[in-house]
Amino acid sequence: MSDILFPLVLVLIASLFQGTFGLGMKYVKPLAWEAWWLVHATVAMVVFPLLWALLVVPDLGAVLAQAPADELVTGAMLGFVWGVGGIMFGVSVGYIGMSLTYGIVMGLCSIAGALIPLFLKFDSVNPASLPFLFAGLLLLAVAVVIVTIAGLQRDRKLAEANVDLEGIKKGKAFRMGLIIASLSGIFSAMLAVGFDNTSEVGRIAEQAGALQRNTALARWVVVLSGAYLMNAGYAVFLLIKNRSFGSFKTPGGLSALKWAVIAGLLWFAALGIYGQGVALMGDIGTMICWPVMLGLSLIVSNIAALLTGEWKGMHGPLKLMSLGVLVIIIATVVMAYASTLKPEETLVQEQMVWVANA
Repeated sequence: MSDILFPLVLVLIASLFQGTFGLGMKYVKPLAWEAWWLVHATVAMVVFPLLWALLVVPDLGAVLAQAPADELVTGAMLGFVWGVGGIMFGVSVGYIGMSLTYGIVMGLCSIAGALIPLFLKFDSVNPASLPFLFAGLLLLAVAVVIVTIAGLQRDRKLAEANVDLEGIKKGKAFRMGLIIASLSGIFSAMLAVGFDNTSEVGRIAEQAGALQRNTALARWVVVLSGAYLMNAGYAVFLLIKNRSFGSFKTPGGLSALKWAVIAGLLWFAALGIYGQGVALMGDIGTMICWPVMLGLSLIVSNIAALLTGEWKGMHGPLKLMSLGVLVIIIATVVMAYASTLKPEETLVQEQMVWVANA
């Protein structure tokens, strides 16, 4: 049980970072968004991952040089696709609002990020764990729907109180927003799929002397190279289009840049620690850890929103959100149990090792 408990603890810690990094996005102004995002992406996807990997993976350059070219290319491409999903998230908010966009994207991202690796590695999954995996994913989908409805109810109450909210379009434009949000959710899952696709990079890193959990850092360097290309490229495009390079010199901009760095550190702290949990859990890692991390981070983000006053006076929506949180906890417990079910041959091998060491 202890070999499962530690990875799950790591995922719990990752969820705390994942659920709070977005708080820094409240402090973009007075910078232009693209200026803030370029700094954030550089810290989150290049500086922090690379420094961490160099510290814990011996001879990182040699490890990457030995890795299969197809794995490097595929991992980076999937990271790039994740970046596209992130941009589409922002676009869909302008069509259907933040609450609905967040619910759709979180739901599809968590489910697709678990199911795609499951189908790709189906033969290596213990059949006994499958019912619990699917039950956990179903519960998580229900929970995301509940939390989304709570968010929509909160938005309606805020609108009735004449609080400014981002506009929600109607008719054909609204349907277009639903399509964009759905694609964003699927594309956003490619971050998990890309990481899952770099197992050989991890194996080479372990052979080079890295601890098993730290092999995740070498794998993230590959995936985030593509992610950074998309994010930085888009930010630079907007800086040129909007002629907003001068935003970096805006009075008060230093405070915003500080939050860009903090948010970047928190964001990759989540991924780095999550990756360590996946690496320790083995083939089933992504299928368990990805939806669990996103589900728990949804709880953390709502607690943070509660503490910052976003749910003040919203008793009905808050109760509904609490129900969604309860369902997420149940889903997490179910999927955690699935991770404890090992193939019979693995149990026999562990018993033989225990007898030999006794």
